[in-house]
Amino acid sequence: MTEVIRRFVVPVALSAVVGVSVWAALHFSAPRRNAVQATATIPGVESGFDSERWLQAVERAKADRLDVPSGAALTVPAELRHYDDRHWFLATQVAEVKKQSLQTCQDYVDLAAMIQRGQMVAVPAVTDDFVLLGVGAKTDDGPFTKYEDDQTVPLYEEAELRDEYGRLEAAGQRGPGSDKKTGSSDKRGAKPDFGKPGENKDQPPRIAEDKKELLDRYYGDPVMRQQLLAGYEGLRALAQNFHGRTYDLQNPIDRQTMKMNMLSSLRPQALKVLQEIAGDYRRQFERPLPISSLVRPEQYQHTLRRYNRAATTIDTPPHSTGLAFDIDYRYMSIPEQNFVMADLARLKDAGRVEVLRERNANFHVFAFVDGVRPNDDLIAASREEAGAPPDEPENANKPAPKPAPAHPAAREKPAKSRGRAKH
Repeated sequence: MTEVIRRFVVPVALSAVVGVSVWAALHFSAPRRNAVQATATIPGVESGFDSERWLQAVERAKADRLDVPSGAALTVPAELRHYDDRHWFLATQVAEVKKQSLQTCQDYVDLAAMIQRGQMVAVPAVTDDFVLLGVGAKTDDGPFTKYEDDQTVPLYEEAELRDEYGRLEAAGQRGPGSDKKTGSSDKRGAKPDFGKPGENKDQPPRIAEDKKELLDRYYGDPVMRQQLLAGYEGLRALAQNFHGRTYDLQNPIDRQTMKMNMLSSLRPQALKVLQEIAGDYRRQFERPLPISSLVRPEQYQHTLRRYNRAATTIDTPPHSTGLAFDIDYRYMSIPEQNFVMADLARLKDAGRVEVLRERNANFHVFAFVDGVRPNDDLIAASREEAGAPPDEPENANKPAPKPAPAHPAAREKPAKSRGRAKH
């Protein structure tokens, strides 16, 4: 009898132990890992993305609206519609960059420098008035790179660069590579995947040769070499003390967390506008205003284009200035949307912002540095940079027509956005 009990009880006990171990591993490690991948904590701020306060704010922002009056109609003010000249919206934001001689950020290297100079300030993940919802959601855990001429250039310090050349030289001496074996493409202009720095031991010769050619092109130029080395050093300096926290640039999770942290930034002038709108909204509806996007370097903007066709690809994307942010209206009731749009229209009428209600469930807001809109002549001169076709020779000396807002009678139905005239 004792032997029978032992045969039955021991396996059950072992199964229970294994089950508890698996549960503990999932319970204590998976949520934290997922939280890191989805968002990043902002050290120095009382509550971050992985805090109970942030989770409660998200739940509050997404909660069902049970007290919405029946028959409410969406009213989109003319101020939040496209102009007759659809390039005028982007041209206005490009004009502000010219007017203020603003630096935009092409990549995380530029953004790190702007953060260190105080040109960008941290935006908390959650406050009483707003919550960040989806900011930096498309970041990856890959090494930091420099974005030059639409080309991703690996970053190294001197010793790492020497080691990388050594690995590439060794890989290139293993004999000729076959396109079928390497996966390389003979198509002209194709950009092969070089992998991550330090991962070239087993790379085929063809890929190693292509990467060596890339490094020679950029690191072979003395001026560019110093810029690339300085860029890496700037990132490492920021990683040593970023809002009171240290990041290891060799650690994938740390890299992704740091990237998300960096994307939770704005210029002080834009943050002030965001706080004003969020305060008005929270006082009216007792909910935090959901913010879906803040600063976006051009490199990240191009990554985002794979998921969001509304992400513009002009040379001066508004989000790369740090003056633009997006408000997510997916979960808002019609009265809430009308209230926010009226508030935004007020700010636009005062000349403090440019704004558009987009079809991808966002209000795009761009704050003017000194609260004064650029003049029409400067905006007209910026149309081509905003994607407008060049003027015909016979019309080259004619001023661009001043855009007219949508007719008030058409306000009940949002205007459709077309082309590239988005943020």
